[in-house]
Amino acid sequence: MNNYTKQDIIRLVEENDVQFIRLQFTDLFGALKNVAIPVSQLEKALDNKCMFDGSSIEGFVRIEESDMYLYPDLNTFEILPWRPQHGKVARLMCDVYRPEGIPFEGDSRHVLKKVLEKAAQMGYTFDVGPECEFFLFHTDDYGRPTVVTHEKAGYFDVTPLDLGENARRDIILNLEKMGFEIEASHHEVAPAQHEIDFKYDNALTTADNIMTFKMTVKTIAKRHGLHATFMPKPVQDVDGSGMHINMSLSKDGKNIFFDKTDSKRLSKDCYHFVAGLMRHVRGMSCICNPLVNSYKRLVPGYEAPVNIAWSAINRSPLIRIPAARGAGTRVEFRSPDAAANPYLVMALCLAAGLDGIENELMPPEQVGNNMYQMTEEQLERMRIGELPRTLGEACRAFEEDAFVQEVLGAHISEKFLQAKKKEWQEYNKFVSQWEIDEYLYKF
Repeated sequence: MNNYTKQDIIRLVEENDVQFIRLQFTDLFGALKNVAIPVSQLEKALDNKCMFDGSSIEGFVRIEESDMYLYPDLNTFEILPWRPQHGKVARLMCDVYRPEGIPFEGDSRHVLKKVLEKAAQMGYTFDVGPECEFFLFHTDDYGRPTVVTHEKAGYFDVTPLDLGENARRDIILNLEKMGFEIEASHHEVAPAQHEIDFKYDNALTTADNIMTFKMTVKTIAKRHGLHATFMPKPVQDVDGSGMHINMSLSKDGKNIFFDKTDSKRLSKDCYHFVAGLMRHVRGMSCICNPLVNSYKRLVPGYEAPVNIAWSAINRSPLIRIPAARGAGTRVEFRSPDAAANPYLVMALCLAAGLDGIENELMPPEQVGNNMYQMTEEQLERMRIGELPRTLGEACRAFEEDAFVQEVLGAHISEKFLQAKKKEWQEYNKFVSQWEIDEYLYKF
C-alpha cells in the first residue's frame, strides 16, 4: 500500500509530466464520478479546497445545501496508462465532506470506513478479494452498445473460440501498470462473458480497486470496438455476471477463521461470521443486488444462489468456505453482482459478520447436497429460506432490517430505498415484448 504525502504527490506529478488530475468519487448507486482539474489547481485540491455541486448528484443533497468538498486520499494516486504520454492524466480517489469539515453522511466510502474503524477497535483487519465478471459485446454503427456477439466460447475456452482474449489481455496490462496484482483471467460460462481476478487487499483498497477496475475494463474494451457491461443479466437463457466477495478477518496477523482443532478446521468466529451474514442477507439484498435486472440472475438453473444456505464442502450455496485453510481460510459470499456499490456491499458484509461474532450466532447445519438439484420439498423440509425474488421484495426486506439501515445511516437508507422503490414501480408499469408475444394472440 502506498503511503504518500502531499509533497510526494507534487513530486510525482512534476516528474511524470502530469497535466490533469481527475478527482474521483462514487455516488450512492455505485457510479464513478469525477471532476478534472489542471495541474495548476493541484495544491488547492491537496488542501481539500475543491468544491462541487452535490445537488447535481443523484442521492446526495437538495439544492439548498449543495456545496460539497472533495478530500483526496493521497494513497490512491495513479497515472492513467491509457491517456497520452505527453501531458499525462492521473487520478485521486476522494472522500466527500460538508463545508463544515465533517464527512458527508451520504458518502458510501465514509460508511465503509466507519465499519472498518469499528472492526479495528475490536482488533480486526478485514481483507476482501472480489471475483468480477462482465460481458464484452459488439457496438452498432453509431458506437452504441448491443448484446450481439459472434463468439460461442464457454468456460475456460481459448482462441479462436475466445474472441475477447486480446481485449482481456490489454485490460490486464493496463491494470498492472496501475499497481494491480492480477491472479487469473479466463473466459466464463456464457458466450462473451469474462472474469479477471485481482489479489485481495484491505476492504477500502479493494472497493477503490473495483471502481478502478470497472473504469479500466470499459475504457479498454471501447478501444477494441467493444462494449463492456457489468449488467447482471444482459442475455436471457445464459449465466449472469456476479461479483463474489471472498472475505477474511485477521487479528494480530493471524486469520481468525481458522482452527485446526475443529472438524472442518473453522473457528467459532468463522461460524459466527457466517451466521451474521445469513441473519441479514435478505435485508442486504437491495444493496448487493440493486437492479430490477439483478433478480433475473438470481434464478434456478444458472449457477447463481437462490436460497440462504452455507457449506464447506460444495460450491453451490449462497455462502461457501473454499478448501484453503490456515492463512487462506475465507468466507465466499456469492450473491452480490458488480452493479452494486462495492463500498456499501463490503460495509454490510463486515457489519453483519461482526454482529454474528458479537452475539455469538451459530448457523444451521451446512448443506452437503448440490443446491441446484434440490427440490422445493427438500428445501422446505430442511427449513432453508430463500433470497428475495424481485427488487420489490428486496426493498421490503430492507425496510424490515433495522440493523442494515443503522449501518448505512438514515440518509443513505432513505435515499436508496426511495430510488429503488421508484425503479420497481417504473418497471411494473412497463409492458414487455414477452407479454405481447404471450398474451396478445390468446386474449
